[in-house]
Parts: sequence; C-alpha cells; structure tokens
Amino acid sequence: MSSLVLAEKPSVAKSIADVLGAKSRKNGSYEGGGYVVSWCVGHLLGLAEPQAYDEKYAKWRYEDLPIIPAEWRYIANKDTQKQLKILCDLMKRPDVDCIVNACDAGREGELIFRLVYEHAKCRKPLKRLWINSMEESAIADGFRNLKNGAEYDNLYHSALCRQQADWAVGYPRKKLIRVTYMKME
Repeated sequence: MSSLVLAEKPSVAKSIADVLGAKSRKNGSYEGGGYVVSWCVGHLLGLAEPQAYDEKYAKWRYEDLPIIPAEWRYIANKDTQKQLKILCDLMKRPDVDCIVNACDAGREGELIFRLVYEHAKCRKPLKRLWINSMEESAIADGFRNLKNGAEYDNLYHSALCRQQADWAVGYPRKKLIRVTYMKME
C-alpha cells in the first residue's frame, strides 16, 4: 500500500519526493518508497461566477444584492484541469490507502487541498504534514510526526468561510463599492 502526498506546488512535491525516496517520475507525480507524491498547482478549483447560479446575475443590479447561494458551486480552473484529473485518479487508486496534505502550512494551503479532496469524493484517511521549512531534515521530521487531518478541520472551515465571504462581498467589486458610496452621499 502507498500514501498519496499532495503538495501545493511542483517544486515542493519534488523536494518531498526526494526525501521520501519517490524517484520514479510518472504523469503528474513521483513514486517510490511506498509513496506517490503529486501537486495541486495552486487553486485547482474556484467558486462559480454568480451567473452560474442564475442567468439574471450576468448583469449586475443593486436590487439583487447580496447574492448568497444556498449551496456553493465550484468549477475547475481551465488551465489546471489536467492536473485536477490526475489528482482525482490518484486518490481513487486501490493501492493508495492514505492521503497526506502537504500543501502550505496555513489557511490557504488547507483550503486548496480540501477542495480537491472533497471534489474527488475521497474518504480515505487523511494526515497532515505541517512544516515551515523545506530543508530535508524538516521534511523528514514532519513525516515522522504526521498529524490527523481532522485536527485541521477548523482551519479548513475558516478558510472556506473567508473564501465565501470574499465572494459575497467581492461581486461586482468596484461597481458595488461605487454604488454603495453613491447611495450613502
């Protein structure tokens, strides 16, 4: 069995793969030593535009605000769809029995990873690598001390709330701010 390790960036994945002995390069990943190491290339999924919820939102009207969806929809980044598919396929591999979130230590790293994990409908056990250095010794020590992924659920929920709040107040960004100021004068 293997652990699938997902980093946020290809360069980080390569550094982790080197430490773990995953030397065999595959399509979008490295393998070896009981690990499959891949990367997210930043945000692979983002919130859908307002018109995806209702065509009436394609043209902005002050009367429609605020727009708060009952259920949030995510869409794949067109430039990174191939890597998203690779990650989903890797998560579904029968020889992968554990997923390690090795995205950046922080709220955004947690969000980037969890959106992919949820998108893939993955239910395999989740571990968290939390390191603040890319030195070989830090990576090795981090893997000796992996945390249960559930310990970071609140960080993920915090990131999700921030993302959704940004979306709700960010559309139509400048137009909304200008209209709001004009109404206040």
